[in-house]
Amino acid sequence: MLVVEDNELNLKLFCDLLKAHGHETRAVSDGRVVLDEARAFRPDLVIMDIHLPHISGLDLIVALKDDAELAGVPVMAVTAYAGKGDEDRIRAAGAEAYVSKPISVMKFVDSVDGLLDRVTQ
Repeated sequence: MLVVEDNELNLKLFCDLLKAHGHETRAVSDGRVVLDEARAFRPDLVIMDIHLPHISGLDLIVALKDDAELAGVPVMAVTAYAGKGDEDRIRAAGAEAYVSKPISVMKFVDSVDGLLDRVTQ
């Protein structure tokens, strides 16, 4: 899993949760290196914060989906700023799942497992 999150506490929480459920993770706090990290790491799933410094998570989702090598990697968007229409915009950018912060641990894990199940079928 590639975990893209600028908040260090959330980054640690997400990585710890994923590791506790048997997943290998790579943490990225700078959106400017996401595409390079994704190409190098070849994740099964990208967990993407939407509000990042320097570049929007929405723009990164679009860039991932436009990249021939990475287009098939599912993206789960995670954001604290869930306003009316945000989920529609996030899904329109290409995210397969959406979780709002603060996260429910069970919903987060269930969303990850659901996306991975779809990919492996």
